Amino acid sequence: MQLNPSVYAIILSLLAGISTGIGGLAVLFFKKTSSKHLSFLLGFSAGIMIFLSFMEIYREAENYLCNSHGLKNGKILAVLSFFFGAVLMAFINEFIPEPNKPHDSHYAWGKSSLTRNANAGKLFKTGLFTAIAVTVHNFPEGIATYVSGIKNPALGLSVALAIAMHNIPEGIAISAPIYYSTKSKTKAFLASFFSGFSEPLGAIITMLILGPYITDAVFGLIFGCVAGIMVYISLEELLPSAREYGQNNLTILSLMSGMAIMAVSSIFIF
Repeated sequence: MQLNPSVYAIILSLLAGISTGIGGLAVLFFKKTSSKHLSFLLGFSAGIMIFLSFMEIYREAENYLCNSHGLKNGKILAVLSFFFGAVLMAFINEFIPEPNKPHDSHYAWGKSSLTRNANAGKLFKTGLFTAIAVTVHNFPEGIATYVSGIKNPALGLSVALAIAMHNIPEGIAISAPIYYSTKSKTKAFLASFFSGFSEPLGAIITMLILGPYITDAVFGLIFGCVAGIMVYISLEELLPSAREYGQNNLTILSLMSGMAIMAVSSIFIF
C-alpha cells in the first residue's frame, strides 16, 4: 500500500525534528567530542543545503511559476520568493536571537572552565532561551520539509536529511548548558528533544491551512522561499560555525563533500 503523500511529508518533518534530540544524546553519553567532527558535520550539512537550494529547489520554483505565470513573470516571482525567504529568516534572527548561536555550542566540548565558573542559574537560562529560539527557527524548516515531500518524495527526503544534520548541533547547544546547570540528564535530553517538535507542527499547520489551496503557483512561491531560507541558514549559521571549530581547509572540504554527495545522488534519485 502506497503511503499518503501528506503522511509521508509529515513523517519526514518528524524525523528531521527528532534529530535535535539526537544532538542532546550526544552530549549525555559522550564526555568528549572532537570539534573537528562538529566542524565537518556543519560544513557537510551546509554543502547539502546550498546544493539542494540552487540545483533542485530553486529550479522547481522557477518551473512551477513559469508554467503558471509565463517565463518572465515566473522568473521574477522566483527571485522575489527566494529573497523573501532569506529576509524572513533574517527577521526571525533579529527579533528572536539565538543565545550564543545554537551552532556555537562551546558547552558541548566539556570545557572545565565553564562548569567551574559559570553561574548555574544563568547557564540554565541560556539553555532554556536556546531551546525557545531553536523551536521558533525550526518551524519554517517543517514547512520546507512538508512542501518538498508532498510534491517530490525524493527531494523531500534530501531536504529532511540536510535539516536533520544541522539540527544535531542545535540539540547539543540546548542540552549541554541545561545538563551542566542542573546535572539532570533527563531535563537536558527532553529540552532538546521537544524543541524539535516545532518542525512537524509546522508541517501539520501547513497541511491544514494551505492544503486545500496549494496550486502549482503556490508550490512555486513556497519552493522559492524554502531555497532562500536554506541558503540563509547555511551562510549565516552553518559555515561560520564550521570555520570556528575547524580549519578553513576542513570547512571547504566538508562543504564540497556535501555538494558532491548530493550531486551524485541527484543523478540516481531525481
